[in-house]
Amino acid sequence: MVVEVVASMEETSAKDASKAKGGVARAEKLGPERRREIAANAASARWRGAPVKATHAGVIRIGDASLDCANLADGRRVISEAAIMRALGRGYSGYYSQRDAAAEKGYAVLPRYVAPKALKPFIPNDLMALLSEPIAYVPAGGTMAKGIEAQALPKICRVWIEARNAKKLNEAQRRTAEKAEMLSFGFAEVGIAALVDEATGYQKERASNALAKILEDFIATELQPYVPTFRPEFYAQLFRLRGLDYPKDTVQRPQYFGVLTNDIVYKRLAPGVLAELKKVIPRNEAGRPTAKYFQKLTSNKGYPKLMEHLGGVMAIMQLSSDYHDFIRKLDLLHPRYGQQMLLPYEPDTDTGKGI
Repeated sequence: MVVEVVASMEETSAKDASKAKGGVARAEKLGPERRREIAANAASARWRGAPVKATHAGVIRIGDASLDCANLADGRRVISEAAIMRALGRGYSGYYSQRDAAAEKGYAVLPRYVAPKALKPFIPNDLMALLSEPIAYVPAGGTMAKGIEAQALPKICRVWIEARNAKKLNEAQRRTAEKAEMLSFGFAEVGIAALVDEATGYQKERASNALAKILEDFIATELQPYVPTFRPEFYAQLFRLRGLDYPKDTVQRPQYFGVLTNDIVYKRLAPGVLAELKKVIPRNEAGRPTAKYFQKLTSNKGYPKLMEHLGGVMAIMQLSSDYHDFIRKLDLLHPRYGQQMLLPYEPDTDTGKGI
């Protein structure tokens, strides 16, 4: 199916207004049966398939945003599109009329929260296709809703942030980009599934092999080639937050930075990943790892997730005044998997193994 972006209401309001009277007049001439038939056809085009039953439902709260979410009977996790529009501050008016008009012409329309033309160059094809066909679902005891797969939401936020950084947005759209940035602090593509499961209560009923599947997706069978991953900016910020002078004439760092990095990054990347990396990374006679942890991450999922997490970590670092402030924000937005919150500490004898 060819996906075409239809202009948002803010770009087509004049055209819509000029057609409104004609539309009302035509509707008045139709009989009740014909109107019901048109409404049914529009609903069919709008939902792209029969609704899926939701087994669990809940709300994710990130700052002032509340995101309605659900686990579906077929295993998918969804976020309500209406909730996304509210969280990003995008109006809901006109969304359905655009979708119905597009369906009549045989092409798809993107939801209002990514409809501005300025965003189009930043939307990858896979995301465009995904967003053009929302998922109809029915929460237990509720009415039919429309959503998208949860893993798409961080990508949507990234589209807005990239468009803003490229200076392609107007003032109102920049406000949406700011909201997208705040949302992106609250989850990563890895973490959004866990957030949904926690909000809905589904995590208590997940299959026993869920962790094994995560590790299979994240841990590579062979060591990957070394690629510079932890940029100097990461360590410059870590030195600053720890109240240390950043040495520009040497790459040597305090040994305990290794433990800090494991806590900041690998413990928060995905459930069980750090423990598994410690098992599978080869070690020398002295017990030190002979490769970097990220060299054992899969190239299609593990490593990309690491890079995305590092991007979020860097943003939080830049917004933090010291290490205590940084960890407090990091614990709030990217908590460790499977561990209780730890009190701030001042390590001085850590070995730094494992980076």
